[in-house]
Amino acid sequence: MADIFDVIADGTRRDILRILLDRATAGERGTSVSHIVHELGASQPTVSKHLKVLREAHLVTVREEGQHRYYSLSSAPLDEVDDWLVPFLGEDADADLVGVSMLPEQAAHAAEVVGRAAASAKHALENALKKLPGR
Repeated sequence: MADIFDVIADGTRRDILRILLDRATAGERGTSVSHIVHELGASQPTVSKHLKVLREAHLVTVREEGQHRYYSLSSAPLDEVDDWLVPFLGEDADADLVGVSMLPEQAAHAAEVVGRAAASAKHALENALKKLPGR
């Protein structure tokens, strides 16, 4: 299996993952290749090549209905990226980010802490929901 970082390094593959995430968030059970082709403005062979890489990395699952294939996001492999990235978002990163902010230092820090807590809670909830029977 390819290194997850190599897989997501490609912009087209990240765009495909974003499309699948957006569609899943909207309640779709899968996204057709033709929809992805239309959204990206890329050729069908190009999209299929990238979907194959994503499938081999277990970032997408495919459901076949007749001659149609519907792809869905499988975000579990991204936990490795999350685990690698989180330590870089410690207190040292806070100091760097505050200097760039247009907010007062205390407000920028508070916003960042709340944002991280919300993202972490969302991530934990999504993982817990995936483990429920019937999901």
